[in-house]
Amino acid sequence: MKVTKKKIDDLQFQLSIAVAAEDYVANEKKKLADRRRTAEFKGFRKGMVPMTLIQRVYGDQALVEAVNEVVSHALSEYITKNKLNLLGEPLTSEKQEDIEWKSGNDFTFKFDLATAPEVTLEPGKEDKVTYYKIDVTEKAKKEMKENMLRQMGSLQEGKKAGEDDYLVCDMTNGTVSVEGTYVSVRNVAEEGRALFKGKKAGDKFDVDVNLAFTNETDRAAMLKIKKDELKDLDPLFHVTVVNVKTFVSAEANQETFDKLFGQDKVHNDEEFSAAVEERLKENYKQEADYRFGKDLKAYLVEKAAVTLPEDFLKRWLIYINEGKFTAEQIEAEFPTFIEDFKWQTVRSSLMEKYGLKVEQKDLQEAAEAFAAYQYAMYGMGGVPQEMIREAAQRVLADERQSRQIEENVEDQKVITAVREVVTLANKKITVEKFRELK
Repeated sequence: MKVTKKKIDDLQFQLSIAVAAEDYVANEKKKLADRRRTAEFKGFRKGMVPMTLIQRVYGDQALVEAVNEVVSHALSEYITKNKLNLLGEPLTSEKQEDIEWKSGNDFTFKFDLATAPEVTLEPGKEDKVTYYKIDVTEKAKKEMKENMLRQMGSLQEGKKAGEDDYLVCDMTNGTVSVEGTYVSVRNVAEEGRALFKGKKAGDKFDVDVNLAFTNETDRAAMLKIKKDELKDLDPLFHVTVVNVKTFVSAEANQETFDKLFGQDKVHNDEEFSAAVEERLKENYKQEADYRFGKDLKAYLVEKAAVTLPEDFLKRWLIYINEGKFTAEQIEAEFPTFIEDFKWQTVRSSLMEKYGLKVEQKDLQEAAEAFAAYQYAMYGMGGVPQEMIREAAQRVLADERQSRQIEENVEDQKVITAVREVVTLANKKITVEKFRELK
């Protein structure tokens, strides 16, 4: 067997693997013998099928498997021996000649490969990256206080339905009747919102539910029927308002403070304002840190001037995503992909430069933080640590999520290390201007 390398450019080359009959014939015979031991043919005892019949039925399959195994081994051995840092994986060359699969033939296989570029980066104090300091304004504090009190609020009896209120209604079309269903005025489509807004207990009116509630899932839930029953439903309903529910924010009292900040942490409006300011500062810091990380990554990629074999990577993406995405879809998403790939190349170089490693403890902590965040998104605070640990284990057991967690940990380790050596150009900014940044 002979392996020949042909350079295409600084990052790409073609490997030709010439396979002679003697390279695969023993493996081919073994595979046929294995088939004979297990094959079951009518009229023959197991293991006693004539080899000529095995050859006729399984010969092509055995040949392909035997040759592919030899080629795969040669390819893997070459990559390992030459310590190649590949981009993607080897692809069958577009110039591969047609192969006549016949036992005893010699074969030549051609593969296109691409290696990751060498990255030489020496971040230092001469590198300046903007770090935004977001101002905490009285307006922001006021809005956050109002939002926090609103979060702790409740539905109470109202008189007339406003934009943010709910109506408790009985509805019937003569066939379907539903009692005490809740209707959010804000969620009613514009075509029907005027019918609900301003209504009070005892008011009656007719409504076309198809026009007023365009989301079929929500409409079925409101009418307490199955979604597939909607198509046969008379959409004209008579509505009787039972009562109005208006959302009232919680009072700024000790009970509310305890719910928001913990027992006896805040006692009066002055301390409430101070606690809100601290929370805003923490929120803004998280946003500023995220922005800094994003800007730092872009800065390092630009400084590294990474170039990648884009045509090869497009081919590879089409290959690994066959059946999932079209070539047109991959082409449309390619600019985002290539920038991410450039960062991965830079990140890998800096992980090695700074001697950074991802330990199992890092992954566990990151997965637990992700799980806690997910619970919080569903309004579940104070979840027991055991539940969070179990959720984290499920995340890490999922290959895609686990890899994403690992990449995020690598990102943070690199950003933290580089942040220590570059210059942060602090810049004050309002939260409105900050969120307008691209």
